[in-house]
Amino acid sequence: MDPAAYDSGVADNQWCPGCGNFGILRAVKQALAELDIPPEKLAFVSGIGQAAKFPHYIKCNYFNGLHGRSIPAALAIQAVNPELVVIAESGEGCNYGEGGNHFIHNIRRNPKITHLVHDNMIYGLTKGQASPTSLKGMVTPVQVGGVILEPFNPISVAIALDASFVARAYAGHLQQTVEIIKQAIKHPGYALVDILQPCPSFNKLNTFQWYNDHVYYLEKEHDARDVQQAFKRACEAGKLPLGVFYKNEKPAFHERLRVYQHDKTPLWKRAPHDLAKLKALIESRK
Repeated sequence: MDPAAYDSGVADNQWCPGCGNFGILRAVKQALAELDIPPEKLAFVSGIGQAAKFPHYIKCNYFNGLHGRSIPAALAIQAVNPELVVIAESGEGCNYGEGGNHFIHNIRRNPKITHLVHDNMIYGLTKGQASPTSLKGMVTPVQVGGVILEPFNPISVAIALDASFVARAYAGHLQQTVEIIKQAIKHPGYALVDILQPCPSFNKLNTFQWYNDHVYYLEKEHDARDVQQAFKRACEAGKLPLGVFYKNEKPAFHERLRVYQHDKTPLWKRAPHDLAKLKALIESRK
């Protein structure tokens, strides 16, 4: 397919010039095109923030939820209709801050969703305060003396919880990011892709040049099945490794639900429940 097939053409883009979100949007469209996934088979779910505007700019089914609440909606959509390609996406503040609890317990459930996190190490929509992944010492309009907390490391947390696919990409490297996203979409369970991206308006530290100087790719010899090696690499802090850190295929959430044990028909295609019988059952228990 042509990546232009995913152009929505219905919303004016609100991102700042030079925003790393543009690179992510381009990479996602190219990945979807190369996988030949039609827009009607796509469901994007996002929260709140600049990154969460992403589904407005792509032709697909989409749901905008509350801040930090994209994952529960994505899980429900996928469970009701496993035939869809479901992608949850938002910024690192939305996913690791407000949505941190959902992030953690979603890993335990292992739904077949692709989770794209736009990680610019700053809160962009609310004008530049520190986010969960902001580097220690970064000065912001709120943290005027510099960030005093250690940055949250989503890669090491996901691996420690045995997420079934964990990767990191960089918005400035188009083709490599496309390949990582394609692997994540094809993965049969939960797939986290933390995507590093500059915010030229509010993060003057982590620029395109900074990332170019502070990222490198995992070697071809890296064994993504070795959890201890993957965790060790995830903890590197001087330069940030990119690529697929860890893979551990296991049954997806919907595959373990009782409703799919003997009937693989998506729930939305099944005959509706008899509400009269349900009402009678409820009233019989009074």
